Amino acid sequence: MTIPQALAMGAVQGLTEFLPVSSSAHLYVVPKLMGWPYPGIGFDVALHWGTLLALVVSFGSTWAKLFRDAFSSDHAVAHEARQTWLKIVVASIPTAVAGVLLRHAAETALRNLPIQAIMLFVFGMLLWWVDRVSPQSDYRLVPGWRTSVLVGFAQVLSLVPGVSRSGITITAGRAARESRVTAARFSFLLAAPITLGAGLLEIRNLRGDIGPGVLFAGIASSTIVGWLAIRGLLRWLGRGGFGGFFLYRTLLAVVIVIHLVQSRPASAGAFPLRQAFREVAVEPVAQENARTVKSRLHRRDG
Repeated sequence: MTIPQALAMGAVQGLTEFLPVSSSAHLYVVPKLMGWPYPGIGFDVALHWGTLLALVVSFGSTWAKLFRDAFSSDHAVAHEARQTWLKIVVASIPTAVAGVLLRHAAETALRNLPIQAIMLFVFGMLLWWVDRVSPQSDYRLVPGWRTSVLVGFAQVLSLVPGVSRSGITITAGRAARESRVTAARFSFLLAAPITLGAGLLEIRNLRGDIGPGVLFAGIASSTIVGWLAIRGLLRWLGRGGFGGFFLYRTLLAVVIVIHLVQSRPASAGAFPLRQAFREVAVEPVAQENARTVKSRLHRRDG
């Protein structure tokens, strides 16, 4: 991967991690559509470290205040801050457990274009519809316990590329009748522990052939664009809805389907998606098996 490609992929990660359009789908789909080499899960996670930095910059004052308030001499202030910390921890547990148990499936069998096209459309439509039918409420930093747990379990679905972590958590928040800004800010707060955990778990999979210049370019790009995306989305949600995001997700799903149809072998039948599904699904599995075999041979030779 070249530095310009790393800059582009970092921008893709920074923009799509916080907008409800699925960063995991874009990190796999964009190289496929552009004909670039897919750098692997490790590089994707490195880009997530960039968006983690964007979260720290954007919400550093919020985290600092929650930390100070947790040790406040004012009992009411301390209780509220500690409850907020506990809600964030409890809401993060389902995804953390599911991420460990389903990591292999999420990185192989589920990482294929047909599934991502379906998820982009279905969950984009769900977000748009839930937002339209759910009434708005007053803004608050953190939802109540029922909503926090609901959002935490909904976040598990984001392990499927194409669903969108921010999209499904905002959908759950809006379904619980939280305001758009409340749902989005809580989604961003939940992103920090999940991103940190995934980064620590997957950074070992970073390929050695990715140079430090490429890595730095990708992380820097994802940090800057991620910060801009957070600020832009929060401002937009103060006055707008999710219709534009649903339209974009639908168009991207259509582009994926067209790509699958056009790239099918000439001998394929009249309905090529089944064959395309098999071909695209096998590739990440083969890559994972190749890494496993290579690791075993290295240990044996050593």
